Amino acid sequence: MATRYGSLKQLEKFGPNGETIMDYSIYDAIRAGFEQVIFVIRQSIVEDFEAVLLQKFAGKIKVDYVLQELDILPDGYTVPENRVKPWGTGHAVWVAVSKITGPFAVINGDDFYGYESFKTMADYLKQDTSGQPAMVGFKLVNTLSEHGAVSRGICQVDENGYLVSITEQTHIVKTPGGIIAKTAYDQEIKLTGEEVVSMNLTGFPPDIFEYFEKDFRHFLEEQAPNPKAEFFLPAVVNNLVQTGSAKVKVLPTPEKWFGVTYPADKPVAVQTLRHLIKQGAYPEKLWNEPVYGMNQ
Repeated sequence: MATRYGSLKQLEKFGPNGETIMDYSIYDAIRAGFEQVIFVIRQSIVEDFEAVLLQKFAGKIKVDYVLQELDILPDGYTVPENRVKPWGTGHAVWVAVSKITGPFAVINGDDFYGYESFKTMADYLKQDTSGQPAMVGFKLVNTLSEHGAVSRGICQVDENGYLVSITEQTHIVKTPGGIIAKTAYDQEIKLTGEEVVSMNLTGFPPDIFEYFEKDFRHFLEEQAPNPKAEFFLPAVVNNLVQTGSAKVKVLPTPEKWFGVTYPADKPVAVQTLRHLIKQGAYPEKLWNEPVYGMNQ
């Protein structure tokens, strides 16, 4: 919904030839070896999506989409009268169950993750035989905005690289005195910047949807009357770990995240992409040449 940004930032133009941040993510995903992209969209943008995005990626990667609407719920549940806010990132994954038959990764459409992040996840999904989820872990300092507070899932990781817990912090901000997380009770927690955080780049086996539905039903039972409550993807991952339903491997990435939480973030994103193009990380005209992935 991009309430802080003020417009549909997933379709905002950032590259030198009108590329969106999603364009760069999909370009990196193709190079890393992913074979299909499924967009989670609202009914209100289906026409624009089909006219623009389906054509853009034709011949480069398989493309499909699913709808995320408030009334797409498990059997037996209805939308509360005062609900306007989307159900959240966990719901966005749950609605894709009909389209997914193999191991898959999840990303945010308005976040830049970098090629190494996609390559790390693709390698894990191809090589893993345990059927356990995984998440790409970023250093907190590499994920902050210069223009305001952000929400991040702070991860505790054990000595073997497995997730112990995720704590969702909804107000993390850089200050002259350092990085501060402010709790719902206005308590301030000082952070070092070296903490591992989730940016929702998470990999799952296809049978995970059974757990998503169970967790979403529990959320609806407990939180549906709260018009601001969201079914967050990091909370689902954390519940997997806390209930012993799965072990979650944390895959470190050296990449620096950037995104567009606030309008003032856009010039930084544009400048960063131009710098990466000059370095040779991406062609100036992203889709003019064939994209070669791991299997091509």
